[in-house]
Amino acid sequence: MKIIETSHISRRYVMGEEVIQALKDVSISVSKGEYVAFMGPSGSGKSTLMNIIGCLDTPSTGKYILNNQDVSEMSENELATVRNKEIGFVFQTFNLLPRQSSLENVALPLIYAGYNKADRIEKAMLALKGVGLENRAGHKPNELSGGQRQRVAIARALVNDPSILLADEPTGNLDSKTSYEIMDLFDQLYSKGNTIVMVTHEDDIAQYAHRIVRLRDGLVESDKVNLNVKKAKDLMTGLEGH
Repeated sequence: MKIIETSHISRRYVMGEEVIQALKDVSISVSKGEYVAFMGPSGSGKSTLMNIIGCLDTPSTGKYILNNQDVSEMSENELATVRNKEIGFVFQTFNLLPRQSSLENVALPLIYAGYNKADRIEKAMLALKGVGLENRAGHKPNELSGGQRQRVAIARALVNDPSILLADEPTGNLDSKTSYEIMDLFDQLYSKGNTIVMVTHEDDIAQYAHRIVRLRDGLVESDKVNLNVKKAKDLMTGLEGH
């Protein structure tokens, strides 16, 4: 079953007199339960594609079907509803509210989804347990390590049971050891059936995905199954051996 399907999408930005063609003609599909990385140098269009897939932007031309809904021409309000229901976002900078506890940060999307307080707390605790942080539920972000903050962000992304987990440079602010721990968590989420789309410019991080889509100059340069999937556990063992 296809969750993401883009058909000949393009995206143009007009900056004064200059027209920037960020995406030219991109057709890709992602099926339920896939783990895909979008790669490419700066200016390749990978961030624009992620914004369209995440319903943060709409294509200039072409069609985008998300979970059987045509979202190409939705209004801002309709896109916001789809985002909250269908997509869990994980960002490089965590984007946690500094004065809220881990539990409150994770529960935030459930407020917009209309859950009552008791259900919000129950679901948020379950999500924190899923990333191994139930014992940090009362801690604020400044009381957590970078890796723990990213785990809280991942729990928040998963709390609404989204169709897609969309991760933008999820290890960009983490050291190598913590990066491998976060990638190990993505492995676990993938093995539980989550659909993961990750944007990264780091080749070693992209190698965890089971399929790698490379973009260049607003076009898909290659789209291949990754036959040499890295496992974070193997790398951690290698690190411990040094």
